[in-house]
Amino acid sequence: MVFDPRQNALNALRLLLAISVIGWHSFPITGRDIAFDPLRQLLSHVGVDGFFTISGFLIVSSWVRAPRTVTFLRARALRIFPGFWASLLVTAVVIAPLALLLSGDGLGARYWRDSVSYVGRNAGLWVAQYDIAGTPADVPFPGVWNGSMWTLFWEFLCYLAVLALGLTRLLERRFTIPVAFVALTLTTLATAYGPVDNYWLTLGSRFGLPFVAGAVVYHYRDRLPVRGPLLALAAVLVLAACLLPDYRVVAALPLAYFLLSVGALGRHPRLRFRQDLSYGTYIYAFPLQQALALVGAASLGVFLFAVASLALTLPFAAASWFGIEKPALRLKGRTAKPVDRASVATG
Repeated sequence: MVFDPRQNALNALRLLLAISVIGWHSFPITGRDIAFDPLRQLLSHVGVDGFFTISGFLIVSSWVRAPRTVTFLRARALRIFPGFWASLLVTAVVIAPLALLLSGDGLGARYWRDSVSYVGRNAGLWVAQYDIAGTPADVPFPGVWNGSMWTLFWEFLCYLAVLALGLTRLLERRFTIPVAFVALTLTTLATAYGPVDNYWLTLGSRFGLPFVAGAVVYHYRDRLPVRGPLLALAAVLVLAACLLPDYRVVAALPLAYFLLSVGALGRHPRLRFRQDLSYGTYIYAFPLQQALALVGAASLGVFLFAVASLALTLPFAAASWFGIEKPALRLKGRTAKPVDRASVATG
């Protein structure tokens, strides 16, 4: 697999993954569900797993290119936190109050005090408060303003795991990434099919397995052929694995191979998005969808609701990228030598 950090379609691919998350969330936010479990699993998990897979590839690459603690942590923090903090503030000060006023619910006496709590308690990535003074209420998915941002805590934990493996020089060992993949696969089997019932192990393997699958593809990138029949086989394996209770035990590697191969092959100028709207789309879509539900748009049905959600979200995503994320990314390379180019596209 020949991956060019400057010429690839990963930004376009991740935007598609973010859009797929909007599509999935349009079901519970409008009070609907998918009865066919394999399709439900596919739509509800592949979008987020795809983000973790691509991050696994790029974050390991980032450390290998610039194995310095301060450089690595600065890059990761600048990519995650400025946009995240802005999203918390915009949700609490703009999106939620405007939606509540337009819906006729009003803000209530505790709203502004609780909005400060919403921003402050969630600012460290660990989401401790989903509602603001009990809102949103009278919607199909009540009490949650942003049901997406909780996954960012787990993504940052994956970054810290890469840093730990890098500092201990284990990342330089040929066996480390394959062993980590096997260990996480076994943990997933134990939590999904076995007697193990542990919150940290369940979610750690749920997010860690696709992340490490992306790292496996990076580890073997020079030996992996990229051919049409292999891509088709990978896609079939992912779809077939959705018949299982947890598709990741079979699909993690095929999904990683498929996504990263497609990303590496996407060298056409129209597929090389210089602007990365995926993160802004991901962090703003849910509160905007809840705002739409508050004003009655849930009655549109899933498809039209998803289209309206995307149309409303993209301007916020663009504002986040050009106003917050892109300026923050410029700060990464001011003292870093060499510039961490691989991480420019990371989420």
